[in-house]
Amino acid sequence: MSDLPQDNAELHQIARKVMPGGVNSPVRAFGAVGGTPRFIARAQGVRVWDVEGREYIDYVGSWGPCILGHAHPQVVEAIQAAAARGSTFGAPTAAEIALARRIIELMPNLEMVRLVSSGTEATMTAVRLARAATGRDRIIKFAGCYHGHADSFLVKAGSGAATGGHPTSPGIPRSTVNTTLVAQFNDIASVTQLLGMFPGSVAAVIIEPIVGNSGVILPSSGFLQDLRRLCDKAGTLLIFDEVMTGFRVAPGGAQQLYNVRPDLTTLGKIIGGGLPVGAVGGPKALMEQLAPAGPVYQAGTLSGNPIATAAGLATLNLLNDEAYAKLEACGAQLEAGVRENLSKLSLPYQFVRVGSMACLFFADRPVHDFADVQRCDQQAFARYFHGMLEQGIYLPPSQFEAFFLSTAHTEADIERTIQINYDALQKQRMQ
Repeated sequence: MSDLPQDNAELHQIARKVMPGGVNSPVRAFGAVGGTPRFIARAQGVRVWDVEGREYIDYVGSWGPCILGHAHPQVVEAIQAAAARGSTFGAPTAAEIALARRIIELMPNLEMVRLVSSGTEATMTAVRLARAATGRDRIIKFAGCYHGHADSFLVKAGSGAATGGHPTSPGIPRSTVNTTLVAQFNDIASVTQLLGMFPGSVAAVIIEPIVGNSGVILPSSGFLQDLRRLCDKAGTLLIFDEVMTGFRVAPGGAQQLYNVRPDLTTLGKIIGGGLPVGAVGGPKALMEQLAPAGPVYQAGTLSGNPIATAAGLATLNLLNDEAYAKLEACGAQLEAGVRENLSKLSLPYQFVRVGSMACLFFADRPVHDFADVQRCDQQAFARYFHGMLEQGIYLPPSQFEAFFLSTAHTEADIERTIQINYDALQKQRMQ
């Protein structure tokens, strides 16, 4: 890399010549907010530094995995030790068993898990398994929920799909679109209607129990419980996509927080400790339909990678009661400060938080679904984003994303963020 410049703008120009848009994941391109992406050179704890040496307090956290902050010493040690033993074997390891057992211990609704290499792989596998188990083809998803970039899910998806202006991506066969039905989050009647229109043909309902890919949208009281009852009545499996919320909002994820049992759960992000890992889990009777125990095929060369499983296990073992208490305290401090700023400035914006994930919506009324998010003032968000960035606060560069806290954040970090938040809100209001 010695021949590359240490300048964000120059690097972006060079990157665009060798990578589509100059990035390997769309939101990173700053398309929603304008300006030049920051090329990160290193990170430690709660801070990241770009190639120009600028320091930022980080609220992206690699989009969720870095719940302990960056380069936590015990996670780094686990990675180094695993790498010294070999990076990949294509054979079973004891580390896979240890990580699977820890996941099951923390999420008792899961009796077995299958490790994969990404959240997208996990959701693909869950849907294939649901279709095989039920003998049905259709699935129901929710507008604004993002479950990875598989064909079945890029129909009215949130996150990068919305940010890039392509709610339904080109390249998806019409036959695939026809098997994906779209309901509205927090609208149980929309689910009831779809199940009634296609009786006996819906294999699964897949949902982010807390939407994290359209900002942060919380389920209304009783919504998830009603969804569980509808699925039971229809003989349809309920899949919770907890790639983002798993081990983030509670040790047992959103299903523990809201006391709702899904049939299948997909995981990712935190269970890899910053390295690529995903998982699908559920009851033994369902999971043993996966090959080689059953006929439903799924495979992956790097599934259960020994370095990733070591990082994930080290991370999960550090997420004790004290860690969650600290995450909640930091989240509550940030929420109180931002809400006070909004009140002082007489701004109608909506701050939503659950545990250590949050979002500031530039909307003048509460956000309940994707349609509400789409009405947000994205230009105001862009001004706010750059106001924060200029003063050293690194937020996700899209109104359609959540931001994350870690155990590395301190009271002083949060207090500084609250002050800069006030300055940025005041500045953008005047424009």
